[in-house]
Amino acid sequence: MDMAVVGVISGTSFDAVDTAAARFSMDSSKITMHLLGTGSTPLAADLRARLASCLPPSATTVEEICKLDTELGQLFGAAAKRQVDALPAETAVDLVVSHGQTVFHWVDPDGHALGTLQLGQPAWIAEATGLPVISDLRARDIARGGQGAPLASTLDALLLFHDDVRRGSLNLGGIANITVRSQSGAIVAYDIGPANGLMDSVIADVTNGALRMDANGEMAARGAVDRSLLTDLLAEPYYRLLPPKSTGKELFNTEYVRAFLDGRSVCADDLLATLAELTAQLVADACHDHQLEELVVAGGGTLNPVLMARITDLCAPAAVTAIDAYGIPAQAKEACLFALLGYLSMHGLDGTIPSATGASRGSILGSLTPGSSPLRLPEPVTVAPSRLNVLRQ
Repeated sequence: MDMAVVGVISGTSFDAVDTAAARFSMDSSKITMHLLGTGSTPLAADLRARLASCLPPSATTVEEICKLDTELGQLFGAAAKRQVDALPAETAVDLVVSHGQTVFHWVDPDGHALGTLQLGQPAWIAEATGLPVISDLRARDIARGGQGAPLASTLDALLLFHDDVRRGSLNLGGIANITVRSQSGAIVAYDIGPANGLMDSVIADVTNGALRMDANGEMAARGAVDRSLLTDLLAEPYYRLLPPKSTGKELFNTEYVRAFLDGRSVCADDLLATLAELTAQLVADACHDHQLEELVVAGGGTLNPVLMARITDLCAPAAVTAIDAYGIPAQAKEACLFALLGYLSMHGLDGTIPSATGASRGSILGSLTPGSSPLRLPEPVTVAPSRLNVLRQ
């Protein structure tokens, strides 16, 4: 049951490919994850621009989707190989797990997820590394009536919920999502609303592509929150839907913000301050709704000091803690997550929690692409894990 796995992901902000290598072992119902290394490969400006141009509300072509699927697969393969090569020579990696790049998440007006599409052809990853690859990890949960998200709830439940502290786990990626325990002890997870993805799209729009993110929250720090605009943004019906629920750039995109700005004069700095406040307010509402004592935060949004300061202030008296305190680097949580999910899949274990995703039952996740050698699957494990222990180098 000992296995070394590399997790690969490009999130909804599509600014970099993040990787994490970890060795997993399982004893009884406890999984130990020994983190071996992490990495990040920035996406080239041209590729980012092409991805942005194919995402909602833009239209695209099958030709462009095919090209992006290939080029992203090649990029993920190179990133995975770079992570493998960075490990000591005696470390034999067994598996690569690739989330891919989400380009569409199909949710109907009632909030039911109907389909999802991630690009990054796994054959290129298998060819680059010689290793088997697990990919397409969201579709099975959707086929069972779930949202296919947030899959982070599986790692959160194993890592964070083992005492009586009312704790929540927040990921600030392109979208903000949270995992909590209900009053009955069930794991509940859902997408709260927009985070980095909406801010990044707006920055690119207002600067005509000159900037792609609010580095260190500098624009938001200079700006002032437009309270009238914030009130209108908070009226979004999605926020009133009950979990489980999921969303993405199909709803929260540049055109979405432009519609609210019609007839308003809001400078770029004030707009960024308002969008940061929007995310912070949504997070705080969730924190108070679930009566949390501690909020554990990960993701790229932790690098925005304005956003983090407002979350810390608005979530009080709950303590806001970086997930680093629990052994996982904040920037590598999702790469670690997919490495974990791949380990579970290879051992015949569910990678989803039905109460979190809304599915009828748990699912063994992903599709398997062989590497350069014949596939040799380990013996299935019959006891589901109940705890994750993280070791760092």
